[in-house]
Amino acid sequence: MTVTVPSGGLAVMANRREPPDSLDFFPTPPWATRALFPFLGDETRTVWEPAAGMGHMAAVLGEHFDAVFSSDVHDYGIGATVGSFVGEGPDVAQCVPMPDWIITNPPFNLAMEFAHRALRTARIGVALLTRTAWLEGGERYRELFEPHPPSIIALFSERVPMVKGRWDPKASTATSYAWVVWGERSTRGTRLSWIPPGQRERLTKPDDVFRFAGGRP
Repeated sequence: MTVTVPSGGLAVMANRREPPDSLDFFPTPPWATRALFPFLGDETRTVWEPAAGMGHMAAVLGEHFDAVFSSDVHDYGIGATVGSFVGEGPDVAQCVPMPDWIITNPPFNLAMEFAHRALRTARIGVALLTRTAWLEGGERYRELFEPHPPSIIALFSERVPMVKGRWDPKASTATSYAWVVWGERSTRGTRLSWIPPGQRERLTKPDDVFRFAGGRP
């Protein structure tokens, strides 16, 4: 496996190349990725982040996994594999061998396609960070949630602000988010859990602004 763990930081931020259509490039706050870790199992050796962007999530996953493979449909200059996660053809990214986990913040309009491929590919589990509105809808229920019920839906009690093209530690939002996790199957169906308030403050590290937002250390 080719392992790429983007380090974040000023150099990466300065070298960013804006894609022609970046409407779905909304970097994940580092603390929101760390909030997922308690919901993962013990098998955390390898993970694939297939919508890596500038590495905001992939770098944080490196704090928990032994190896991180990152890819994105656009070259953001972080050394990740360039290729689409969905669709068909030679430009579709591959990860060999198959990772234990696939974890990402997928484009909203392609999230179901991301989920289907991830579930076919990951050895152990899949976790998608999505708007809670994504859990609604008859089509998603029939094609995804009914045949492949998540093991856990971890709902953020506080908002997870995301800004187009960058991470702004001071941003705010009215949009609610949740981690949708497919892991160990439960005979009791999908478990709803809450990520308690205060995680933004508790899980933000002193050097996050320097690493991911181009600020002072």
